[in-house]
Amino acid sequence: MRNNILLACAETGERIYLTSKNKRNTPDKLQLKKYSPKLRKRVVFTEVK
Repeated sequence: MRNNILLACAETGERIYLTSKNKRNTPDKLQLKKYSPKLRKRVVFTEVK
């Protein structure tokens, strides 16, 4: 079962990315490197509820 999750920037707190994940395969929080328009570079975005 795939659930939609929001990704928040670790540095600025902006929430601009929406993705989905399978909770059975990845029960822990997801961390992805994405582009931040405010910082103009790639930073770590983490899953928020």
